[in-house]
Amino acid sequence: RSSDLYFTLSSDPSVICYMGRDKYENEFLIKFGWPEDFWFHVDNHSSAHVYVRLPKGKTIADLTDAMVEECCQLTKANSIEGCKLNDVKVVYTPWSNLKKTNGMDDGQVGFHSEKLRMYFTVAKKNTTILNKLEKTRVEKNDVDFRALREARDAEERRTEKGDKLKAAAEEAKKQEELKKADDLLHYRGLHTDKNLSHAPISEDDFM
Repeated sequence: RSSDLYFTLSSDPSVICYMGRDKYENEFLIKFGWPEDFWFHVDNHSSAHVYVRLPKGKTIADLTDAMVEECCQLTKANSIEGCKLNDVKVVYTPWSNLKKTNGMDDGQVGFHSEKLRMYFTVAKKNTTILNKLEKTRVEKNDVDFRALREARDAEERRTEKGDKLKAAAEEAKKQEELKKADDLLHYRGLHTDKNLSHAPISEDDFM
């Protein structure tokens, strides 16, 4: 469990933006993030770990420049060194690309693929963006990230099971309709053959 800060992005209020308070809480975020999460961090400087969680079904293509800038401004503002600098580079990547290995310090991460690392340079502090974010800040205590992730995965399994059952039912219905159509054709064929076999023969047919 941990205590974290949540924000609403003015560029897209439907997404969830949150960050841990320290490196120990960041460990929970790293371990129990969601596939829908994107991770932000000031490059080459210590900073908060900022996450944005997209609604299910959305992808990196839905992560707009405005959303990225808001998250990067928030990340820069929560860096002891970065907040004092201009032209600060912020790295962001899908949560699934974060790599944790033995021997790493709390809050420290690597990456599975360097190709999935993206960068945004924050030229300078944008007080307008930060003030809007600050007004939406909500502190949540005792957040059980493990339970939230398990609930998310359980719901996904239920949805997938429901989709499979629906697909199986539709396939069974389709096969039943095909069988009925085939039976009907077979019946009509037999009926036609029967009529032909009992048709009267006229003597005129032999003249």
